[in-house]
Amino acid sequence: MAVLTINTGKKTGRIKPLHGGGQPPIGGRGTDDFTVLAEAGIPYSRLHDCGGCFGDGLYVDVPNIFRDFDADENDPASYDFVMTDRLLEALVRCGVEPYYRLGVTIENHAGAISYRIDPPRDFGKWARICEHIMAHYLRGWAGGYHFPITYWEIWNEPENNGVGPKYTNEMWTGTDEDYFRLYEVASKHLKARFPEARIGGYSSCGFYYLTETPERREHRLARGNHGPEHFMSFFKNFFAYVKEHDCPIDFFSWHSYACTRDTEVWADFVADELEKAGFAGLPTHINEWNPCPGERGTAHHGAEVAAMMLAMQNKKCVDLMCIYDMRSSGTYSALFDSMKDIPTYGYYAMAAFNELYRLGTQVELSCDTPGIYAVAATDRDGGKHAVMVSNLTGHEQSLTFSGIGLTGAKYWIMDENRLMSWAANAGRLPKNGVALIEF
Repeated sequence: MAVLTINTGKKTGRIKPLHGGGQPPIGGRGTDDFTVLAEAGIPYSRLHDCGGCFGDGLYVDVPNIFRDFDADENDPASYDFVMTDRLLEALVRCGVEPYYRLGVTIENHAGAISYRIDPPRDFGKWARICEHIMAHYLRGWAGGYHFPITYWEIWNEPENNGVGPKYTNEMWTGTDEDYFRLYEVASKHLKARFPEARIGGYSSCGFYYLTETPERREHRLARGNHGPEHFMSFFKNFFAYVKEHDCPIDFFSWHSYACTRDTEVWADFVADELEKAGFAGLPTHINEWNPCPGERGTAHHGAEVAAMMLAMQNKKCVDLMCIYDMRSSGTYSALFDSMKDIPTYGYYAMAAFNELYRLGTQVELSCDTPGIYAVAATDRDGGKHAVMVSNLTGHEQSLTFSGIGLTGAKYWIMDENRLMSWAANAGRLPKNGVALIEF
């Protein structure tokens, strides 16, 4: 039996936007209607890998918008904003804020040839091109907009896939120092032009080294894959460089394709290391994550998605998350059935978390059972409350709620047989079950 004790009178902070996503569901839906995201209250859509390989040659990526690097970066005619305009208009119309990655889409064939993942030939010009892209969407330049875009990220996973002859970097062919210098030039230039914008990076691949078993590490090293070690050294060297060169950084972004339990370890590590490096309190974003992606479309995946958001709500250093991804097709499609193009478990976990987000304020909750993840929230007036629970214990659990009255409460359950459906009560929560209780 799991006992959850809730004190709705003790507020502990805001409910954070942890139910954002990577990419809008372009595949199968076009770029005109993202109502399905609005209905789940998705707050952000991170614009990376939009439209598939090479961004379909159309969307977001710097080479898709500024197609000839030798052209005049000050001339509006040098830019092709058409399809990216259409994409961002549709997101904003549905209340989803774009989270803009300045850079390029991953090139999975980089071991054979690279096209766009090489360091820009002129870092200063690349920064000025990005300046004009930002000006188009923030200040109306070149017939543009005044969109509410807060976050601007410089590149993505520059340390991707580590080192070694069999493990080619699929995001960046330059050295670590090349990226550090690009970040310095771009961040200083863009922050000077747009002081209100939040500039950051670098979309770390993650911290797998911390939770890797000795057996897995031995097997990996025997194959010549030193990626996780490289991820760790890159992280420390990046922040040493940023500090030494006084680079602007408003947030640090990182990724996780690990389970909730491992990602909790990583989050604590990031917070500790940033404090040691002199960046205590720097907001961090897990802007690519997908626990157990091979199990997407299952109740267990939905419970992991729910648990990740609930766990990170209680990590002070995690301020925003974007699941990878919200496309309606593809290997990592976390929210939709790729064959039927309909929402599945992950989507309803996000929609349930949105009910906490709408209330706005987290209240004190404790639970005596490991593997039960839960967060409670209240509205501004303290008249409406909700609690969301995910059961990753591996067993059905009886739930007892202490400190609150549930007379007249509304119960919603998601499990192997239901996609967030009305229930008579939540007294027993199946393994891999998720409950939302409004009271």
